[in-house]
Amino acid sequence: MKKQQITCESARNFSCLEALRNLGHFPVRKTEKEAWFLSPLRSETQASFKVSLTLNRWYDHGAGIGGNVIDLVCLINQCSVKEALAILDRENISFSFRQPAFPGKDHGIAIIQTKRIDHPALHQYLRSRGITYQTAHHYCDEVHYTLNGKRYFAIGLKNISGGYELRNKFYKNSSSPKDITLIKHDQTNLIICEGLFDMLSLLSYNPSLREKADVLVLNSISFARKIEKHLQSYTCIELYLDRDATGIKTTEFLLKQNPKCIDMSLLYKGFTDVNEWWVTQQQLSG
Repeated sequence: MKKQQITCESARNFSCLEALRNLGHFPVRKTEKEAWFLSPLRSETQASFKVSLTLNRWYDHGAGIGGNVIDLVCLINQCSVKEALAILDRENISFSFRQPAFPGKDHGIAIIQTKRIDHPALHQYLRSRGITYQTAHHYCDEVHYTLNGKRYFAIGLKNISGGYELRNKFYKNSSSPKDITLIKHDQTNLIICEGLFDMLSLLSYNPSLREKADVLVLNSISFARKIEKHLQSYTCIELYLDRDATGIKTTEFLLKQNPKCIDMSLLYKGFTDVNEWWVTQQQLSG
C-alpha cells in the first residue's frame, strides 16, 4: 500500500525543536519556554535564533524573520513547500509538538549501553531489510537507550560526533549530536549514501566495496551542503542518493560542487532508494 503523504496542516504540528535536531542543529541554551540556537540560516557567533517551546514557532532575530516548521525547512534546504514536506516525512520527525507536561525537563535520548548485535528481534529486522548479520555487525551496534523515561533498543550507527542513528522495526530515532558517519578504509574512492540501510544494502550487494572505498552516510539530507571538507582527498566520489525530488536535487548540487562526483543512482532506477531496490532483489532471487 502506498504511503499517504503528510499535509501542510499536519506538518505544522511537527516540533521545530525535533526538526532542527534531525537537520543537525542543536540549542546553545534552553529554558522551560524557549531554546536558542546559532542561526541555521546564516553564520553567527552569538545565538540569536529562538524557538518558542510553548508556541512551536521560531524567530531569527538577526535576520528578522520567523515562522513554522515548514518555513524553517524550506529556508534551510532552499526548497519548495512540497520538497519540505517530503523532507519532514522522510526524516520521520515523529515527535509532534505538544505542550511539555514537565516544563524545563529534558526528554532527550540517553544512551545506556552499546554492544554487539545480539537481540533476536534485531536479527529479524535486519533480515526484513535484506541485510545479513555479517554485514551489519562490521558497522553497527546494538544500542540500548532511554526516551521519555522508557527503555528501548535498536540497531545503531555511530556518527563522527559521537551520536547514533537508531533503527528498529517500530522507531527511527537519533541521539545527539546528529552528524554524518564517515567510515574510513584509507582509500582514494568514496561512496556517499543517505541513510544507514542504504549503506548496508550497498555493502551486502557488493561486499568488496569494504576494501575499495571509504563510506560517508549523510544521516540527514541537509548535511550534503556541509561535507565539502570531507571530500577533498578523494579521486572518485560515487553518489547513491534517493531518487525522489530532494535526493535528485541534492545529487545535482554535489555534481556541480565537485567534479569528482558520479551519480550512481541508475543502479536502482525505478526505486526510491538503494534499500528498496535491494530488498526487491532479495525477494526475486529467493
